[in-house]
Amino acid sequence: MNLKIALQLACLILALPAGSVAGEAIKFPVAASSKVLGYAPLWVASGKGFFEREGLDAEVTAIRGTAPTMQALVSDSIYVALAANDGVIGLVEKGVDVAMIAAGSKSTHMIMGAKGFKTYEDLRGATIGSSTLTSGTAFLLKRVLKAHGLEYPQDYELINVGGSGPAFTALSAGRIAAAILAVPISSKAEAMGFNVIGKVTDVFPNYLLSSFSIRRGWASAHREEVVHFLKAVLQARKWLEENKDSGAEFLAKELEMKPKLAEKGLDYYLTHRAWAPDLNIDMDGLRTVIGAYAEQAAMKGPIAGPQKYVDMSYLREAWQELGWR
Repeated sequence: MNLKIALQLACLILALPAGSVAGEAIKFPVAASSKVLGYAPLWVASGKGFFEREGLDAEVTAIRGTAPTMQALVSDSIYVALAANDGVIGLVEKGVDVAMIAAGSKSTHMIMGAKGFKTYEDLRGATIGSSTLTSGTAFLLKRVLKAHGLEYPQDYELINVGGSGPAFTALSAGRIAAAILAVPISSKAEAMGFNVIGKVTDVFPNYLLSSFSIRRGWASAHREEVVHFLKAVLQARKWLEENKDSGAEFLAKELEMKPKLAEKGLDYYLTHRAWAPDLNIDMDGLRTVIGAYAEQAAMKGPIAGPQKYVDMSYLREAWQELGWR
């Protein structure tokens, strides 16, 4: 072996995450707060082999709700969480060393009403379904309803019925008068005669609903693995853009939805740039979340900027290694 080839092999070995040199993928547990289309790049990275190519054995699970997902992160049961941003903000305000490292998705949610519930005023005194009662889409739902003159809990009842899929089931069964549903479930509901009372984007045009987050202490000691994780998700996001038909087919099976619904949903997310192509965190969108959180939590003093809750260094390194910057 000549010196040039030896040097090239050495560079390749150094570029691999620790453990992959011996052919062993690194265990890398990950969790999302729900199994929804909005988290599609994560499901694609897992199901289409992008994590394996980065030397990671990523076990991806769905945990119902932002709070338990973030608790799993804090306890080191998982290494990366994909959940609503208000959960991260709340933990940082309590002194927990977590941070957002890449964007998840902007909100595509709509407030869908049962027959007879066509306006926000119709919801006064009604029972409304959400995924949790305090965080994630429940937090967003309360803010939208507040903007239309409805205060919780005096003006309506909120019950936990699960994410968009279970919420639509509860709406269809007549258990609730309205629900906050994401695309494409909202599209399915509208086609079946349910009413679009309003869109989240009517109140918050650039609301950054979710992000990938880490515990700072753990991530700083495992920087290489985190960067490889982000490279996998970045490439999965790009794959969805470049392979829409195959992407819709994969998501239909992964999320157990009809192919046409998956196709329509994927097109909506891509067309509306609900997923940033480079997973860059929209600081203005995050600032909106921080402001809404500060108001609801009655935070005192100056409101911190997005930088308090974010560490972009891992994403920048992933961009660089992929040649995207």
